[in-house]
Amino acid sequence: MSVTLRASTDLVDRKAGDHETTWLLGHTERLSFGKLWKHKGDLFVKAVLHVPCKHLDVLGKKATCRVYGYQGRTPVEPLRKAQPRRVGGDQFRVVSQGRLVEETLLKPKPRPRTLPVVDGGNPCATAPCRTADHTRGAACCRDLQIEIMCDVGWSRQEALIRSRKSPYLCKVQRDNDESLEVEVISACDYLGDDDISCSLHGRRRPDRRQAKPDLCRRWPVPTEDETLHPGCVFYQPASGASV
Repeated sequence: MSVTLRASTDLVDRKAGDHETTWLLGHTERLSFGKLWKHKGDLFVKAVLHVPCKHLDVLGKKATCRVYGYQGRTPVEPLRKAQPRRVGGDQFRVVSQGRLVEETLLKPKPRPRTLPVVDGGNPCATAPCRTADHTRGAACCRDLQIEIMCDVGWSRQEALIRSRKSPYLCKVQRDNDESLEVEVISACDYLGDDDISCSLHGRRRPDRRQAKPDLCRRWPVPTEDETLHPGCVFYQPASGASV
């Protein structure tokens, strides 16, 4: 299903939105991304949602719509163009000044004659967290919220969005007249070969900015207003509660 996503808002300068959009365009498992463009201070991107309709019933070569009873041959899976974000070595595809570009992202070289520092490691590496489809590990890198541009009068598009298969696309909410907030399970392609570590961790862009998106560099700090999954290593059960 083709849609338009709002990738970033309030672009105060040419580099604003690079981190947020790099994060979004990294989640390529069930999202294909196209053209990026700016409009009235926001950054938008064309995308395709690779999530089937929840009413589609497939049995071998036969497909049936459980709502209207239509029957036919099972649709052929559309060909998907590869969207690698890890090109190889120190080469990565990231968003820079509103464009998806290939850049060399180097890890800082250790300074000579400095005392060794123990690396704290990745606290999520052994966490028992999992996404709603029961995929375990790096759940925060597989589960994301996106904003789909869908005017309140676009009833057909809204109906199609709301009919996607859960949990791969779910929790559709309308907070304003121009868009829908939805949750999508789509793994990030910046995940390392172990499917847990982040290949951007510790790297910097050519202009010395951190390569890793801002929202991925800070471990969550639980608050009274934030609900964390019980499998999260940062989850703190209420006093006296059992887990």
